[in-house]
Amino acid sequence: MKTKAVRLYGKDDLRLEEFELPQIQQDQILAKVVSDSICMSSYKAAHQGPEHKRVPDDVDRNPVIIGHEFAGEILEVGARWQEQFKKGDKFSIQPALSYEGGPVGVLSAPGYSYRYIGGDATYVVIPAEVMEQGCLLPYRGEGFYPAALSEPLSCVIGAMHACYHTTPGSYVHSMDIKDGGKMALLAGVGPMGLACINYVLHREDRRPGLFVVTDIDQARLDRAACLYTKEFAASRGIDLRYVNTGEVEDPAALLREISGGSGYDEVVVMAPVPAVVTQADDILAFDGCLNFFSGPGRSDFKAPLNFYNVHYASTHVVGTSGGNTDDMKEALHYMGKGMDPAGLVTHVGGLNAVIETTLNLPSIPGGKKLIYTHIEMPLTAIADFGKMGNPVYDTLDRICKEHNGLWNVEAENYLLSHASEL
Repeated sequence: MKTKAVRLYGKDDLRLEEFELPQIQQDQILAKVVSDSICMSSYKAAHQGPEHKRVPDDVDRNPVIIGHEFAGEILEVGARWQEQFKKGDKFSIQPALSYEGGPVGVLSAPGYSYRYIGGDATYVVIPAEVMEQGCLLPYRGEGFYPAALSEPLSCVIGAMHACYHTTPGSYVHSMDIKDGGKMALLAGVGPMGLACINYVLHREDRRPGLFVVTDIDQARLDRAACLYTKEFAASRGIDLRYVNTGEVEDPAALLREISGGSGYDEVVVMAPVPAVVTQADDILAFDGCLNFFSGPGRSDFKAPLNFYNVHYASTHVVGTSGGNTDDMKEALHYMGKGMDPAGLVTHVGGLNAVIETTLNLPSIPGGKKLIYTHIEMPLTAIADFGKMGNPVYDTLDRICKEHNGLWNVEAENYLLSHASEL
């Protein structure tokens, strides 16, 4: 079977090509990719080429398919896996494998390391190690884009599970957020912040009693409040507050006041800004956990931290980078029950848009860029659909406006059935 795919040959050398896939072996699976979400990690891999830790040294001779946040449908199953998977199953993939025999050893990952599997392709061959590691994950919800976004959502889930607290007089750590506690999400209405709000509000096993979300951009706060309402939060037993800290002289004092003076059990920092980290430290409760979610771009990033409170108030600090397979399974579970991650998505495009988008990702504003690999479509902001002067875009604009301006399953289905008219 032929596939079209964007392959990496070296630094800044991405090529959209058509080539023949090998016949699958008894321990492999043939699959159709439907959607892929472009990640900053792909941008880094494209610019670093073989210097990237997950990209093979011989990529110039054996190019790899990029894209690691993808979803699709199984087409053919090798004999070894026929009791576990079947044709027509929808799937997502946990790309972070732990496999000694991969192209770059334990760091091997689809989207970085393999010739015949990656998200920016029409068809792929899933190698045995993906199934052996339990990383081919079933998706039973509607559409495909939610499954493609399960990997970024798993990063939020992993961050919540990484929070921890202690019991007075004991050195045993109690992992995860406090059920019924107080949580603050600082700089929290960017794409990943919205994903965090979505998850916290939909979680089944534990939730904060008070959940304060801050930012300095009122328009973004208003949009978040429209997408994830105080009323819905209240129905889940959560007192949700949106606070513009750019409008007050002493944000930390205001946030402590909102907490009732006790401070917050968890404070999640969604922007690598020293002042925000210090603000988080200032509003922690006793035994509070500061979760530094947003990774800084500089290796010398530092921020003042009150070590008196580390010693006497049991302040904890934690940071995570990505989620694990269990986190992805949890993401798929909630999305299968109707939790929609569409708040992450701001742009949609076809396979032809991948190269330019990947190489220029930091300069493109907004959130996730969602790619549909079987269509041709320039990368287009959802907010701009109505400006394109095309009946298909006009219909997409109407559908998205009917869903609070968000991408949605109805829009996905319409695009996939009308893309040839673009």
